[in-house]
Amino acid sequence: MSTDPTIRSASLAVFVTVLWASSWVLIRIGLDTSELQPLGFAGMRYGLAALLLWAAVAYRRARLLPTPAPRTPVRELVVLGVVFYAVTQGAQFVAIANQPAATTSLILSFTPLLTALVAVVALGERIRTIQAIGMIAVAAGAVLYFTGSLGYTAVGLVASFVCLAANTTAAVLGRRINRRASSDPLMVTVVSMTAGALLLLVVAAAVEGLRIPSPQALGIILWLAWINTAWAFVLWNRSLVHLPASTSAVINNLMLVEIAVLAWLFLDERPSIVQVVAIAVVTVGVVAGSGALGKGSAFRRPARRR
Repeated sequence: MSTDPTIRSASLAVFVTVLWASSWVLIRIGLDTSELQPLGFAGMRYGLAALLLWAAVAYRRARLLPTPAPRTPVRELVVLGVVFYAVTQGAQFVAIANQPAATTSLILSFTPLLTALVAVVALGERIRTIQAIGMIAVAAGAVLYFTGSLGYTAVGLVASFVCLAANTTAAVLGRRINRRASSDPLMVTVVSMTAGALLLLVVAAAVEGLRIPSPQALGIILWLAWINTAWAFVLWNRSLVHLPASTSAVINNLMLVEIAVLAWLFLDERPSIVQVVAIAVVTVGVVAGSGALGKGSAFRRPARRR
C-alpha cells in the first residue's frame, strides 16, 4: 500500500528542518572562530551551493535526463531568490552574529501564524481549528521557552524582524510557485538561489569586504553549501508540492526544538525544567498544526490549476 503523498512530504520537510537546525550551531561556530562577517559568510554558503546545483543540472543534461525549463517566469524565481536567500538568510546571519540565537529563534517562531494569515488571502488556503490551535501552542511554547533575559540588541532585533517578514513572504511565494504542476524543484531552487547568492555577495563586498575563510570556516561553508543548502533546499521545494504554506511553516518551526537540543548537545546550553516543558508544548503544537496527515487530510488545498 502506497504512502499518502502528504505524509511523505511532511516527513521530508521534518528531515530538512533537522539539517537546517544544525546549521545554526555551525554558523555560530563559524562566526566565533573566524574573521568572516555575516553577509559574506551567507553569500559564500549560498554561492557555492548554487554552483553545486548548476553542476547537478549539467550532469542531468549530459545524461540526457529530463531537465524541465523553469516554466515559472524567471522574474518570479528572482523575486523568490531575493526574498528567501538574500533578505531572509542574510538577515538571519546578521541576527545570529549580534544576539543569542535563542532570541532570533523566538521571533521567527511566529512565522506560521503570519504565514497562515497571508496564505488565506493570497492562496485561498483554509485552516482547520486544530491547526490554528497548534499554531497558537507553538507561539505559546516559544514564549515560555525563552522567558527571562534574552540578551537582545537593537541590530539583532531589527535583523530578526526583517527575517520574520521575509520568511513569511518567501513561504507564500514558494508555495505558490511549487504547487504548479510545471514547476521542477531543482530548477526552482537553482535559479532562485543563484539570484539571492549573487545579491548577497555584491552587498557583502560593498559593506563588509570579502575575506578568505580559515580552513575550519571553509570546511563549515562546504558542508553547509553541499548538505544543508543545495540538497536540503531541493528536498524542501519538493515537499512544498503537497504541503500548504501554513503547514510547511509550522513544520519549519520544529527547528525551535531541534536548535535547543543541538545547542544542549554541542554548545553546552542546558535547558531548564521550564524550557523542557516548553519544548513539549511546541512539539504538541507542531503535530497539531500539521493537521491530520493520512487519508481524509484536513488540508483543504485549492484545486490544482492546469
